[in-house]
Amino acid sequence: MTDSTPSEIAIATSQTKHPEMGGGLPVIKYWAEKTLDLKGGLLWKTLLHKSACLSCAWGTGGQKGGFQNEDEENLQRCAKSVEAIASELMEPISHHFFERHSISELQKLSSMEADRLGRLSFPVIKRANSDRYERISWQEVYEIVVTAFQKSPERLASYSSGRSSNEAAYLLQLLLRSLGSNNLADCSDLCHAPSTIGLKEVFGSGTSMVNLADLKQSDCIVLIGSNAPANHPRLMNELIKLRDRGGKVIVINPLIEVGLVKFASPAYPIKSFLKGSEISSHYIQPISGSDTAVFLGIQKALIENDLVNYDFLKAHTEGWEAVIDQVRSLDWAEILNTCGVSREEIEIAAQMIGTSQRVVFAWAMGITQHSNAVDNVFSIANTAILTGNVGKEGAGTMPIRGHSNVQGFGSMGVTIQLKEEVMQALEKLLQRPLSRVQGYDTRALIEASDRHQIDTLLCLGGNIYAANPDLTQAKRALGNIETIIYISTKPNLGHFHGLAHANTLILPVFARFENPHKTTTESGNNFVRLNDEGTSHLSQRQDTEVISEVEFITELAARLHGDDVLNWRSLQDTKYVRQLIAKTIPNYEKIGEIDDTNQEFTIANRIFHEPKFPTRSGKAQMFATPLPKLELPTISSFDLPKNAQAIVLSLGTGRSYSQHNTVVYKDGDYYRGMPHRNCILMNKMDGDRTGFQEHQSITVKGNAGKMENVEIIYGQIREGSALMFYPEVNAIFSAPIDQRCGTPAFKRVPVAVYSDTSFK
Repeated sequence: MTDSTPSEIAIATSQTKHPEMGGGLPVIKYWAEKTLDLKGGLLWKTLLHKSACLSCAWGTGGQKGGFQNEDEENLQRCAKSVEAIASELMEPISHHFFERHSISELQKLSSMEADRLGRLSFPVIKRANSDRYERISWQEVYEIVVTAFQKSPERLASYSSGRSSNEAAYLLQLLLRSLGSNNLADCSDLCHAPSTIGLKEVFGSGTSMVNLADLKQSDCIVLIGSNAPANHPRLMNELIKLRDRGGKVIVINPLIEVGLVKFASPAYPIKSFLKGSEISSHYIQPISGSDTAVFLGIQKALIENDLVNYDFLKAHTEGWEAVIDQVRSLDWAEILNTCGVSREEIEIAAQMIGTSQRVVFAWAMGITQHSNAVDNVFSIANTAILTGNVGKEGAGTMPIRGHSNVQGFGSMGVTIQLKEEVMQALEKLLQRPLSRVQGYDTRALIEASDRHQIDTLLCLGGNIYAANPDLTQAKRALGNIETIIYISTKPNLGHFHGLAHANTLILPVFARFENPHKTTTESGNNFVRLNDEGTSHLSQRQDTEVISEVEFITELAARLHGDDVLNWRSLQDTKYVRQLIAKTIPNYEKIGEIDDTNQEFTIANRIFHEPKFPTRSGKAQMFATPLPKLELPTISSFDLPKNAQAIVLSLGTGRSYSQHNTVVYKDGDYYRGMPHRNCILMNKMDGDRTGFQEHQSITVKGNAGKMENVEIIYGQIREGSALMFYPEVNAIFSAPIDQRCGTPAFKRVPVAVYSDTSFK
């Protein structure tokens, strides 16, 4: 491949007209559309409500209301937040809807169509041998669920997402562990588990080591495998301010995201919104899955150009000699062949990093959803350490969490990697020994269910069916479970495809901003927010039967345990829950006083402004990272029609612009030029080489199925790579996982893209 700049690649690969920058007028149009319609007043009331954003972990929630961040900066709401709130403000589903529509009819809905059915306002059940859901009383709900949880502990499990509160998360894990089960699968198992595990091994802490104030002091940010303009728009404001003060932004991504080249932020109507702000100083497009090779190349360039901080390594790290030796032993040709990036591009990045004073390394799922994901995290951490960019203000590592409270769930103990000190604290609280049997993460839970080893599954939010690879397996596995309880605000595909063998229940709950009690959440940068009580538009209806997640979990626990050492029903007072959190969760002591002080806080011992880390030695631990092996299967391995025009590509799954996890708000993606969900974004040179034309309909085949009538869209993506939207594309592949963390390789899926010429 020839070496090209991003602008040259854009000219060579794109026939479809793309916008010139991210953000901009479409954002303002969306705000106007949603805030000026008939429900605009209710939307504005919710936006101003003091509660953390429902969307990403960069969400708002400062002391003075819903538009402020932790530094009390104003105008900190984005279109993602409006999308999420507007979706929750929909009218309730008709009381006759489920009796009029069979499961087979509901299974024909898309993710967007399922979401747009409306809010759930009464509990329903699909019983064995029934072809539809029916309304059910809360009394029968509890009878069925109590019976379902009176099973062997190893056959009980939960799955959760980050839409809920810390209090609900804490109660969920307390309930499961009190019953003897550690099967606490979570959506983070499918995304940032490699970050948590990798960073814990290196620094003794698995979260971001920088806060918002650090970003304001940095002079270089390295952004890897992230589409922040679409998924974390508020981060873009920090990148704009960094560029304005003369800092540098290095972007590493196989796909050129237009918003990472130039972004028009409505937060700065004069200096940014009208003409856009330059974002990337240097854009690298590596072969998908080769990030470790890129960082090994950067490390080699740092060593050869005397940009390594050896004094820092000797004083504050262990294992650095082995890392240096490994990097020196690598041949440049091998590194460059693996990542497909020129030495000059790597040298430029190394020079920028090595000569900057304060560098933040940030990444999202483009790093973590690979079969060598933990190595990817190690390689980034190694680069930060080699240059002394950890343990000081304005510098460090920052995994960018996608869901608003997914990190809080981990802090609350919703994890199969529970710290021993937390386990002991919970044993003291419950006055009984707890199981040390290793629990199931999300992929292990699906595999166990496929082996008929799970009887009862409680899903606190999320969409365990659609979030998994190989939807055929996911549907079959969930169908082996006797009872599944979905706790949700709205319908999703899992409710119609992830059906239990006997009883499937969907239980309606309040959204976070509607809860009748105070709750807390945790941002991706370790800031704990206090959410005020709220009201729901559903409560104005006489026949609404919506409850809070906290009420359901505590009532279930009370019916299961009776008069235990804990008065479970008293835990419906979330102030009491926060006091238990303060006693049992390390560094969360301030949450026990938050009702009295009203002071939100940064969790202690997570932000490192000194090179002292919570490892055994107090020093950072470095680990050598091998070059990844990135071979793709041959066309012959896909068993294609004899006369097919075909090419094998490395497919990455991704969200569209108007999407949050598996919830789709709009059909296409304006910024990538993809008009609908059944598109494949690929490089024009790959298409030309195969004999394809843009907008041609082709078939995409993975190792577990195929999608037909897929439209080709040419875009600024690396040769040999392609992009399609999940959850739809999850149906066609089963993905290898990184055994150290259990996360599937969604970002490097071998697929055959072909057209059967025999019918032409």
